Amino acid sequence: MAEEAHCCCVKTKHREEEEYKKLINRLNRIEGQVRGVKSMVDNDRYCVDILTQVAAIQSALNAFNRELLTNHIKTCVVDDIKDGDEAVVDELCDTIKKLMK
Repeated sequence: MAEEAHCCCVKTKHREEEEYKKLINRLNRIEGQVRGVKSMVDNDRYCVDILTQVAAIQSALNAFNRELLTNHIKTCVVDDIKDGDEAVVDELCDTIKKLMK
């Protein structure tokens, strides 16, 4: 029963096909980069080379976050404010704080 109560509170968002494809393509590239780093560790590659690839992954994740956050603001946040739900602004500020750590 607790699971049923939890499920009704989960927020979802329908994404247009173009947005969905862009996000999935970015994630697929990041996934490939992570597998590449794992392979580098398995093959005893030089530390600096691995660190360089990890920095590239972090950059790719930051780009993913920027894309997702931009889409979120332009859709979810704007729609909620139009509907009179200004609590979404606090949620956005909290999210930005987490991303800037």
